Amino acid sequence: MHLFQTKAVKDCDAAAAIVPVIDYGPYFAGEAGALQRLAHDVRHACENVGFFYALNHGVPQDIIDRGFAASRRFHALPLEEKLRLRLNQNNIGYMPMNASVQAASTVHTATKPNQNESFFISYDRAADHPDVLAGIPLRGRNQWPDRLPGLREDMNAYFQALSAMCDRMLPAFAVALDMPAEFFTPYFANECHANLRFLHYPPQEDMSENTFGTAPHTDNSFMTALARTDVPGLAIRLPTGEWFAPPVIPGTFLVNLGNIMRRWSNNRFLATPHGVINESRTDRYSIAYFHSPNPDVIIECLPRCVSADRPPQYPPALYRDLVLEFYRKNYFHQKGHDSETARLAAE
Repeated sequence: MHLFQTKAVKDCDAAAAIVPVIDYGPYFAGEAGALQRLAHDVRHACENVGFFYALNHGVPQDIIDRGFAASRRFHALPLEEKLRLRLNQNNIGYMPMNASVQAASTVHTATKPNQNESFFISYDRAADHPDVLAGIPLRGRNQWPDRLPGLREDMNAYFQALSAMCDRMLPAFAVALDMPAEFFTPYFANECHANLRFLHYPPQEDMSENTFGTAPHTDNSFMTALARTDVPGLAIRLPTGEWFAPPVIPGTFLVNLGNIMRRWSNNRFLATPHGVINESRTDRYSIAYFHSPNPDVIIECLPRCVSADRPPQYPPALYRDLVLEFYRKNYFHQKGHDSETARLAAE
């Protein structure tokens, strides 16, 4: 069980020496030369850690607080009500306990389902949205409970704020990879593939071997922005092989890169393994926002990341195919196991 023998730190300053704190304030304020300075810091973090804290990110604390309050309200609903919103083929809706396994992970062999429940939303599309009417994969509608007034508004406000923040971050990633500042922007146009996951980790009763809140894995996103409460549980695997429990640093999001950025950068940027064990004996909540390109985008190793010494490690691939493959491996409902999901959730 105790795969996470974590490296201990005494305070946030010590944590920042391991996972960099990057200040986005000067760039977002339009200061001259700020983009180049920011890109330098982003490059260092992405090549050496794969995680960083984003400071002065521009998202009001009130929106974050409302997001956590909405998550707690949702997860407090009776299970039968949540199951009416069961996660669908677009990966939108409620995922109960024991309904996912990190089978796509290349860093750990998961043998048991994850011990968390989650509520996923995406763009709040109307019933007459062209992609909804056409039934295009990954372009579905959100599912909402009937009797929680204000929850839809608070969750959508969080989604919109994180979407805007991550779009504003794209130029620094491009410059960090020696590309023009606006290189990534067109790939995220027209409602990119974005998901917001409201996670609840109950206190783990099963502490047997290979049981995790979320088993060790790498994200499949371009980037992930994570907000957490003070309840510990998250651990990341540093390039040294050590596991590190990054503390919450007030006023920041913890940002990490996923498999899509690693693929685009031809392994120049890291997708760092991480996972969760909730040994706290109390409920743990986090909110993960996944920002990825439009499903119709072809992901191909960037020319500045390819050379005679570094040939392409990945063939060009349609992003939609990559993400659907990831879903099929990790989520029981994508494998046609809806009845099994319902059975496990009821246990």
